[in-house]
Amino acid sequence: MQHNYYIYIVTNESKTTLYTGVTSNLLKRILEHRENKGEDKTFAGKYYCHNLIYYEHFTDISHAIVREKQIKGWSRAKKIVLIEKMNPEWEFYDPYNFL
Repeated sequence: MQHNYYIYIVTNESKTTLYTGVTSNLLKRILEHRENKGEDKTFAGKYYCHNLIYYEHFTDISHAIVREKQIKGWSRAKKIVLIEKMNPEWEFYDPYNFL
């Protein structure tokens, strides 16, 4: 049985804040971020980060976690380079359309 894990980057409408996370269910996680928008209890909620702009797929959770930590340690400039390789226009992905 193949396992699915994702690291992802979400942003707010004005694309000023980036949030990087890891999950085993990308659709569910993005919907949770959308439900939490405006909530101070979470970083993504507080800064309205619920628009998916980047993701990577893994079959091993340990690899996904290592990658998440790596990206979280990067500067914003380095994250932008990564995002723009996959999504040069910073289009907001609809998770229903690609999963």
